[in-house]
Amino acid sequence: LVMQTTLGDVTLALYDHDDAARATAAHVLEAFELGLYDTNHFFRVDAGFVAQIADCAGGRRAAMSERQRELATRTVRGEFDASVKHARGKLSMARWSDPDSATSSFSVMLGTAPHLDGEYAVFGEMVEGEETLRKIEAVETTKSGIFVMPKERIEILSTY
Repeated sequence: LVMQTTLGDVTLALYDHDDAARATAAHVLEAFELGLYDTNHFFRVDAGFVAQIADCAGGRRAAMSERQRELATRTVRGEFDASVKHARGKLSMARWSDPDSATSSFSVMLGTAPHLDGEYAVFGEMVEGEETLRKIEAVETTKSGIFVMPKERIEILSTY
């Protein structure tokens, strides 16, 4: 999957084997196939930790179809495998405190985060776009509560 962002392209591969987050990967793949991430953005950029994409229900600029809206708000059960490590380039599904509350927000890891292992689903990895990831990580940020957020919108222009 390719995300074309305002800072360059990032190519992602989703896992499809049993020992990773298969249902999570299938959910995110369906969201990409429906164009759900188009016009969304990275709302959080915490250098050395995560570049997090906003939940599609609130982060997109474009209106959603009924099918997109349904998928954007559908939750995915937690799939946690402590043997799949949170390391730079891995894709980690975001969620609230409820382990079964993930919808469409996910992070591209910017470093290792062993405290997330076994707690958040790792469902894929970045396979191309390290230069773009470095640009995202280097943006000017501001802190808002617990979040480190980019001062300028890093938009996902389109996906394919």
